[in-house]
Amino acid sequence: MPDRITSANEYDPTAHETFESTYAVFADLRARCPVAHSTAFDGFWAVTRHQDILDILLQPELYITSVRNVVPGSSATGRRPPLHLDPPDHTPYRKAIDRALGAARVAGIAETTRRIARSLMQSLVARREADFIEHFSSPLPAAVFGEWLGLTAAQTDVLWRTAKAYVKAWESFDKSSVAVAAAQLAEMAAEVIAERRREPRDPEIDPTSSLIAARDDQGQPFPELLLAGCVRQVLVVGLVAPPILLGSIAVHLSRDPALQRQLREDRALIPDAIEEFLRLYTPYRGFARSARHEVELHGRRIQPGEPIALVYASANRDESVFPEPDEFRLRRPNIRQHLAFGRGPHMCAGIALARQELRIALEELLAQTSHFELCGELKMSGMPEVGPISVPLRLSPAAA
Repeated sequence: MPDRITSANEYDPTAHETFESTYAVFADLRARCPVAHSTAFDGFWAVTRHQDILDILLQPELYITSVRNVVPGSSATGRRPPLHLDPPDHTPYRKAIDRALGAARVAGIAETTRRIARSLMQSLVARREADFIEHFSSPLPAAVFGEWLGLTAAQTDVLWRTAKAYVKAWESFDKSSVAVAAAQLAEMAAEVIAERRREPRDPEIDPTSSLIAARDDQGQPFPELLLAGCVRQVLVVGLVAPPILLGSIAVHLSRDPALQRQLREDRALIPDAIEEFLRLYTPYRGFARSARHEVELHGRRIQPGEPIALVYASANRDESVFPEPDEFRLRRPNIRQHLAFGRGPHMCAGIALARQELRIALEELLAQTSHFELCGELKMSGMPEVGPISVPLRLSPAAA
């Protein structure tokens, strides 16, 4: 008879983790208990196999985000479209965001991204020893997002500092601090909306102007609360994963000087390397769904509304899909099967912007150094992410 017991703690995301240990836990779960129950964070299911996660992502009519979209969950500011809505309700919001992420707009941000990355890397290398995330991979996406959102330098600085506080509060599961940071982000969203209403910008370029100009299926403007929630979501959504992923890349290359040299000598390999790094170090394990009705998966019976964490970081190391999954392999034949950006209607809207940012960041790291290595202890993220949040590096500058 299918298992209905949900009191077992088969997966403990609060246990101490190292850079490698998490993936060993995921491998064990894939083999032994691919749908595991955890008592952490008020209880949730963890799905760890690639095909199961893909199936869930491609059935939005059954597996929804409007009940639970992340584990742990603590929404302090109401619904934030499009992630908090199911199709078709989410679709007008998603279209408005996508409009401001067209190919021309993303390409137009490349030069600014390069300038910012180059400046940050120059400062990092000048320190010789410093935390890669604190001084490079955390401020970089904030500055890039500030450019995309059309923020002033002062607003971008506030966004970065508030987003850091928000992430730190999540890492320590401090709900009161999460609420404070969330309120600050909501205040910034209201400020940006008011500015764009006073001085509208091109909706093909500016995401807030695009959302204000958009209409729902009844031809009406978005409700004020949902508009504010959407802008609030946009403000922070691209600031959490890139620092962790870039940190993982820095760790990997520190431990593999031969690959570091290879990429430094042949920059044409970097886009392919980025895809393999995305697979190998996917920074997500907490994006979630819930089922509309009872479902059975690998003998486990999951009740409606129960959180189902989709462990992307495990799916992308599934040995049934990616041979020798813990190895870095340039130009894997099936690399496009990785789920780093999700699938289905909630697939990441900023894929092109993210790939561009990651590529430029790695190019600048390699261009401005002759060698780099770890010089201290890593500090690891907690759920919903997976990966390092502190990466101390010793960097040798490139020859003049």
